[in-house]
Amino acid sequence: MFRVLTLASLTFAIALYSNVVSLPAVTSVAISSEKESGAPRRSYGSPVRLGDGHVRSYVEFGREGNQVPVEVGVAFDESAMEGLPASGSGHHDGHMETHEFILELPAKHNTPIRFVELNWNPSGHEPEGVYLDVPHFDFHFYTVAKAERDAIVPTNPQFAKEADNIPVGDFVPPFTAPLGPPGVPPSGIAVPKMGVHWVDLRSQELQGILGKPEAFKPFTTTFIYGSWNGKFHFLEPMITRAYLLEKKTTKDAGVRDETIAIPVPARYADPGYYPTAYRITWDEQSREYRVALTKLEKRD
Repeated sequence: MFRVLTLASLTFAIALYSNVVSLPAVTSVAISSEKESGAPRRSYGSPVRLGDGHVRSYVEFGREGNQVPVEVGVAFDESAMEGLPASGSGHHDGHMETHEFILELPAKHNTPIRFVELNWNPSGHEPEGVYLDVPHFDFHFYTVAKAERDAIVPTNPQFAKEADNIPVGDFVPPFTAPLGPPGVPPSGIAVPKMGVHWVDLRSQELQGILGKPEAFKPFTTTFIYGSWNGKFHFLEPMITRAYLLEKKTTKDAGVRDETIAIPVPARYADPGYYPTAYRITWDEQSREYRVALTKLEKRD
């Protein structure tokens, strides 16, 4: 996910939000079993091999015959959680094997998402004490074409200029900030083939290094935005393998099917259906884990 994320960078992020008296907690919200009248329809993309099983994208529509999307996500069959690589990274850092899986969306999905990049991080990644040594998945839902994402490389003469051109004003979700040490512009922490990562400052796993140890909880799930050249171009749930596996074994229906609200901007650069939450669930009938952007709302 991040190339560099240090205590200094997080301190800088807090300084950016020194005018915020308190940060409301990230909250889980109950998900209703009721949908629009009629049965919902789920359309899947082509499966990709992962571990001992497969993973694929999907889009869920409100009801049969309705082309209004309510959820766009990634579905793992239960075998995909086993036989995963034990070394390597989800990073495009060139120093080790990269575990990247590109998932194409089903046709006519009517969402702004162009493709999904799934990354498997068997050893986690920096910063130490937060995400390092915690096996987890990154789910990058991109609103740009893959070719455009692939052009985000340091050899591009415009790399620094495009990284430093960050969204501002109403386009920025509340409680989020790009993280970089004082005096270091976003281009100093931009990740090749990804861009600049923005963290929700309320995230519990960050509180220890933000000077609030009493509010710290170990990383299980979090949400990140990514920007490049003036726009946000991906939305990213980041979830540990262990947290996903718990969805299958729990007896608590509220834990098995969890929806977590996300900060949303007042405005979007492009119109479309955008999420107000992300969802993590185990579907006993389909025998699959699902991670999705959900509660999509049309924004102009």
